[in-house]
Amino acid sequence: MTLSDKLHELKTLIESQHALIVLETTEEERAQRLVAAASKSLGLSFYEWAIGSGLRHASAQDLGGTGIAATFEPAQMLRHVASLDRAGLYLLKDFQPHLDDPAVQRALREVCQAFTRTRSSVILTGDDIALPAPLAAQAVPLEIALPDEREIRQIVESVIESLSRHRALEVELSAEDHASLVDALRGMTANQVRQSLAYVAIEDGRLTREDIERVVDRKARWIQDSGLLEYFPPRDAGLELGGFGRLKAWLDRARSGFSPEAAAIGLAPPRGLLIVGVQGCGKSLAAKVIAQRWRQPLLKLDAGRLYDKFVGESDKNLRRALALAESVAPAILWIDEIEKAFGVSGDENADGGLSRRIQGHLLTWLQEKHASVFVVATANDVFALPPELMRKGRFDEVFFVDLPNPAERRAIFEIHLRARRQDPSPLGLDDLVFASEGMSGAEIEQAVVAALYRSLHERRALSRELVLAVLDATIPLSESRREDVDRLRKLAGERFLRAS
Repeated sequence: MTLSDKLHELKTLIESQHALIVLETTEEERAQRLVAAASKSLGLSFYEWAIGSGLRHASAQDLGGTGIAATFEPAQMLRHVASLDRAGLYLLKDFQPHLDDPAVQRALREVCQAFTRTRSSVILTGDDIALPAPLAAQAVPLEIALPDEREIRQIVESVIESLSRHRALEVELSAEDHASLVDALRGMTANQVRQSLAYVAIEDGRLTREDIERVVDRKARWIQDSGLLEYFPPRDAGLELGGFGRLKAWLDRARSGFSPEAAAIGLAPPRGLLIVGVQGCGKSLAAKVIAQRWRQPLLKLDAGRLYDKFVGESDKNLRRALALAESVAPAILWIDEIEKAFGVSGDENADGGLSRRIQGHLLTWLQEKHASVFVVATANDVFALPPELMRKGRFDEVFFVDLPNPAERRAIFEIHLRARRQDPSPLGLDDLVFASEGMSGAEIEQAVVAALYRSLHERRALSRELVLAVLDATIPLSESRREDVDRLRKLAGERFLRAS
């Protein structure tokens, strides 16, 4: 939704006599401009309040209006607002901490009751606003999304124009480069877009194609600083996935769903995959390889870590993470170990129903999302997943990753040996493949690593005997947890499409 759409929505709320509007955003400046635009369009007076400046009257053109005496204290300010006899919009900044005061709560409720008979509205702005129950029942939330492509283009043009006025700036961007730059800036706030552009341009007085990668690096840091997602930029090569023939073939077919030809016939892009299977068999690597094959950025949502945040910060974090993923689209959203946060718990009332609420929000988003966010969810414990998560419509397909077969184990040995500058030919791969029966890809990789450590320690070349000795000493998960692995393989092997 664009900022103009938000303006229309805000004006509709005001005209329908919603007295208390919660404008959630980290970008106070954009919230201020939005309310100013609404006041101008509707012909309403515009006031803004902050604890340090009191209540100020401001026109849509000049937000630096004169402060009103005796309106610094929240309760005093609200009593003053209630006494005014003209309709207006009242933007209250960082107001939530003051709502712990019962007198302020009462005063705000009385203002809202009076405003229900007028076109006036109190608008609270800030990040992560939680209202007391009596006020929450009267309030309507309105969230400002991150800048869309059109707004980013406007900001880019504005920054270039501003920098060019004050310093010599060489802009060497083709139309294709300009589009790539705008794409790289998606997912940032308006202020972050300005800061990123200014940073890369001021450093050497130039704005070129090479700066796009530097912008992406800054975006990755900002996304990771949010604590909700990890960002991995698109990559062309570097990752190999042994086996997974059916999954790779499915990916090649599904990729056509992103094409203009698919859009021309009303075919929506693919929605996502759920990958379940034995631990250490390549589910996480598959998510990274999908992003590499499709050359799209990868966003990792660590469901377990996110759930810790939910305990204290509610499901707003999930909405923010999903909104951020949509703002970066087209992208791959990898939900690692999805059962940890969205699975079936033993006691659904233990956390006040929070698990059920966030599970429901994710299911709804998976079903109804329109942004080109391809979700790759991985799960180790398929028995903890709710049945509604696995039905068609939320994911395009559910793949089962089994223990690697002999051909796949050979490919895995070759990948990890070559990645460590070792020639597989003299090592007798047939013997290694036979000795690694029942091992996962991760266990094979660790066997190669352990054998190389021994070869370095003993100051001799890596040999078949060294690798075999490590394999012989390894007790694979398929043995140490045989009952669990057999149960998973029996259930998933019968119900889901095999990845290989």
